[in-house]
Amino acid sequence: MVGRAAPLAHALAALAALAMAAPAAAAPATPWSVDGGCRDGRPQGPYQLRSGDGQLRIAGAFNEGMRTGSFIFWRANGVREAHVPYDNGVRNGTVATWYEGPPGREPVRHFESAWRHGRRDGETRSWYPDGHRRSQTQYASGRIVSALAWTQAGDALPEPAARELAARDAQAADAEYSARDALIGLHLPQCANAARGRTIATHHGPTGHRRDRDGGWVRGAQRA
Repeated sequence: MVGRAAPLAHALAALAALAMAAPAAAAPATPWSVDGGCRDGRPQGPYQLRSGDGQLRIAGAFNEGMRTGSFIFWRANGVREAHVPYDNGVRNGTVATWYEGPPGREPVRHFESAWRHGRRDGETRSWYPDGHRRSQTQYASGRIVSALAWTQAGDALPEPAARELAARDAQAADAEYSARDALIGLHLPQCANAARGRTIATHHGPTGHRRDRDGGWVRGAQRA
């Protein structure tokens, strides 16, 4: 039971961290705003999620209710956080994440991981916050085949230690992926009332706000 509970605990902690990443000035918190379409009662087409201050946090697309193509995630300060490619609702392609960083500067790489049909398959690489290499792991159908790892000072670790580090990193990364998936799941387009055979757009943001030219929310009545 302990082994099964650990990933759930990591996912809950990561989701809490994402929630805390919202701007500290937003107290009380303002609603997230969803911009997306529906067809046959399911999400369809481009999708955006913005925080209460109008900051774009997630951009992607749905096809027949399933995530498809690239989903890009940004932090509250506008710095890119993750790129997650999907195919038919599961991760497929090169997933990349970045460390926190100041606005206007390229963030430091954290992970790059090859996925195939929802499982790691191929090379996964990771870096320390200072940009030095941390690990290089080969996967086949979700299982570790070989692993290399280094200390932050650049000293190589023995393979058993490298495999252990890779397994820990994968568990932490999976918790972050689950938290991002949950954030999207909590903020889907409202498709329950979409008419069959029609595509409709749903836009719901903070009360008393309207869209600006950049797609953000600003105070004031909707312009004619």
